[in-house]
Amino acid sequence: MKFTGSTAKSMEIKVDLATGLIAGYPTLERNLSYMKNMFHDGKAYDSLLAKGDVRVYDFFDLKRPVNDRELACGTSIVYPGKVGDEYFMTKGHFHEVLDTAEVYYCLSGHGFMLMENPEGDWEVGEFVPGQAVYVPGRYAHRSINVSPSEPLKTFFCFRADAGHDYATIESKGFRKLMVEKNGEPAIIDNPRWK
Repeated sequence: MKFTGSTAKSMEIKVDLATGLIAGYPTLERNLSYMKNMFHDGKAYDSLLAKGDVRVYDFFDLKRPVNDRELACGTSIVYPGKVGDEYFMTKGHFHEVLDTAEVYYCLSGHGFMLMENPEGDWEVGEFVPGQAVYVPGRYAHRSINVSPSEPLKTFFCFRADAGHDYATIESKGFRKLMVEKNGEPAIIDNPRWK
């Protein structure tokens, strides 16, 4: 129910907490083929892709007018899986308006947010249900699902005109990677980082 006496263009967002879906908005699907050169083990990537183009993650972006007075938001779902020893993850991005911060709130699952800035500082924030991770401006970020069986579902919000710079990550990658070692998440240097 909505009551209003103004000309404001508010919106109500219905997020299904069980699925991470947002009613009335299309799913933007990202399969393994979309993630070419994102995982450090190229042979494991090719081997998994040969078995089928599995879904790695989805997201729902609630389009808002692109200006600095609006907030863009949506949900992201990273599915369980690994390429070699590296967990499934989002491609990751900087914002085109580099100083833009972003907040991710974990709806369900277990994972991490890997962040790094152009100068080489990096940080990892943990996702557990009910916990938010604040990504500071100037930091590239990617969500990583470390659960062997449960999707990682998050709700995100950022300045609507921030844009997404995927090209830098596609060409250089992240300096650090999250892999499984002895059954636990671990951070390693990216052997392919340029």
